[in-house]
Amino acid sequence: MPSEDRKAFLLRIDAKLWAELEAWAGDELRSANGQIEFLLRQALQQRRRRRQVEEKTESSDTKT
Repeated sequence: MPSEDRKAFLLRIDAKLWAELEAWAGDELRSANGQIEFLLRQALQQRRRRRQVEEKTESSDTKT
């Protein structure tokens, strides 16, 4: 199995938010770190999709 390059960093987070993230992660059988990474990946995918829609809208607006 190839190893992934990972960037380690310190995250300061509110204790209540951390507790909720840990509980949510447990519900989905992930570690808290895995849950945070999952959520960040989802957010980036949504952002990319929005940008694509905006670019398509802008390009169709300039054609008319």
